[in-house]
Amino acid sequence: MYPGVNVVPYPPTEQPNSGHLPYPPQHQPQYPPGHGQEMLPPVIRQPAGFQVPLNTGPAQYIAGDCPPGLQYLTQVNQLLVKQKVELLEVITGFETENEYKVKNSMGQDIYYAKEQTDCCTRNCCGPSRPFDMTLRDNAGIEVIHLYRPLKCQSCCFPCCLQVIEISSPPGNIIGSVEQEWSICNPRFAVKDQFGNVTLRIEGPFCTYSICGNDVEFKVISQDGSAEIGKISKQWSGLVKEAFTDADNFGISFPMDLDAKMKATLLGACFLIDFMFFEKAQNKEQDNVGMM
Repeated sequence: MYPGVNVVPYPPTEQPNSGHLPYPPQHQPQYPPGHGQEMLPPVIRQPAGFQVPLNTGPAQYIAGDCPPGLQYLTQVNQLLVKQKVELLEVITGFETENEYKVKNSMGQDIYYAKEQTDCCTRNCCGPSRPFDMTLRDNAGIEVIHLYRPLKCQSCCFPCCLQVIEISSPPGNIIGSVEQEWSICNPRFAVKDQFGNVTLRIEGPFCTYSICGNDVEFKVISQDGSAEIGKISKQWSGLVKEAFTDADNFGISFPMDLDAKMKATLLGACFLIDFMFFEKAQNKEQDNVGMM
């Protein structure tokens, strides 16, 4: 690569940051001036076995402001959310805690999400129930916390609309998603940690998932001039759609979007699931508009 410079390749069996030099001192690799160890960026091992360089690519400028546990989000522009099928809920209609897996576009697990509510709340309040939800990485560490307070879910109450708060790490709010009053199409404002509207979400007039069609909620810029992504409720098959409320979602966004906003859109996906696609005692709640 560089004339007159003897560069020794990095051995594949050596583990970075192991505390031991990979070469004897007399055989350390030599680099030209300005091309030192910064050529070997640290890697993020999330998910397991999948290495992503940090501070590389189009999201480089936000890596330094990224909360712990969200670094992997700087390197993706799509997430898949798959809800676990609960057999007890299918058979009896008894509401159980929702559980989800968040995957990348290759199907690798990134986070595990689990609702935290009591039995009485789930079965009395149904899809309108308040909840805390924890998202843990593959090491079992909680990296994102969601909180949805109890609010009336009806277009007849414009002063009492749905909201979800996103924290990362838990206790440190990084954004929120707030429903905007409307009768026809669902609308949401996506806000940063300071309460400023940075994005908006607009849903379709009809949220029925029929005959293999996806239900798309568009993610648009703050002024509404451009569509930058979407949250799609994906058709999961006739049997699963008819007899369970285990839904599949896809989330797309720009690669260089702030990781905190990506996590906030992930929180918006869970709010949308509860508002429009969660069943109450195995009964469909889909409707037109916000009725």
